[in-house]
Amino acid sequence: VQVCEVDCQLASLLGYESPLLACSDSCSFPPSKDRHDRTSASQPEALAKCGPIGEIHGDPQRERRGSRRCPRLTASRWFIPFGGRELPRRLVNLVVGLVIFGAGIGLMLQSGLGVPPWDVLHQGLAVRFGLTVGVWSIIISFVVLLFWIPLREPYGIGTVLNALIIGVMIDVTAVVVPEAGNTVVAILMLGSGILSIGFASGLYIGANLGPGPRDGLMTGIARKGPSIRLTRSILEIVVLIAGWLLGGTFGIGTIAFALLIGPLVQFFLPRWTIDAGRRVDGWEHPAR
Repeated sequence: VQVCEVDCQLASLLGYESPLLACSDSCSFPPSKDRHDRTSASQPEALAKCGPIGEIHGDPQRERRGSRRCPRLTASRWFIPFGGRELPRRLVNLVVGLVIFGAGIGLMLQSGLGVPPWDVLHQGLAVRFGLTVGVWSIIISFVVLLFWIPLREPYGIGTVLNALIIGVMIDVTAVVVPEAGNTVVAILMLGSGILSIGFASGLYIGANLGPGPRDGLMTGIARKGPSIRLTRSILEIVVLIAGWLLGGTFGIGTIAFALLIGPLVQFFLPRWTIDAGRRVDGWEHPAR
């Protein structure tokens, strides 16, 4: 039987219960007698032969029946399993979090004091080419998702809903909430927006149903070598400059967001994270 002994956490991430996954024909070593034995001498060689995470594939059911070769299952590579414990509650937290997140960006937008870096780009595109900030947010989200393909980032239901709901809520908030009439109101709107985004991030990230398009781009690049901090900094500086050149608002709100969003997410994320019943890849948490 041609199988590769893979760490239990990796098997869990790919949605399998068994830590044994069938690999390509290049893996010709026997499995360990103890299926949970991580000290097998063949394991390092196995992982080296089978390549990176994205190249591991297989069907544990066929493996247990002694099949010599298991079919490639692309679904496990491209999609985060939709299920786990407390799924209804996690879905509610995901949707509510994304609604509040989009409303928070809308409040920052209407304050006139600056928006988060990616939304400076969306605002600049709206100023230069028309359409609304929310529509551009959706367009850019799906453009970013195209870059996930070469990075082999797995999609989740939260990924798609993130791309759609946030953009819609930005525009809804911009219609419902008038622009700030004075500095005091603008500061209150700005503070409320940043706080809402931090609170909402804990909700939607803690639902463990898939990262947002921009977070996945960041973590996908970071997997290739650069640190998450460096990758995020470079991406946000690039989109910030591009948005500002197009006419987006770079202001005190943008700086305040950059300084406060990390501590806010760090505070709210542990309080809203729901155990999905399987190990969750910490790379998918942009707060880490």
